[in-house]
Amino acid sequence: MPVQVLIPTPLQKFTNDEASVELDASSVDSLIDALDGRYPGLKGRLCDEAGKLRRFLNVYVNSEDIRFLDNQTTALKDGDEVSIVPAVAGG
Repeated sequence: MPVQVLIPTPLQKFTNDEASVELDASSVDSLIDALDGRYPGLKGRLCDEAGKLRRFLNVYVNSEDIRFLDNQTTALKDGDEVSIVPAVAGG
């Protein structure tokens, strides 16, 4: 069973309007590469030039923020759910 990735609405235009995709990946980094392999150019929307996730994105693995795990090297296993959530600011 692959990893399920929940795609936020603003990025669905890059995933052929798919809200959820399934991919094989062993870490968040390899998941980003797999997403870019299936949807060329998506990595540029998720990561900066150095390959680090953009500051306005939050990524969760099974509802756990990867910033409190191993960031982009966080390991993934079959059946995990990864959520990409754009940060929301307001006042």
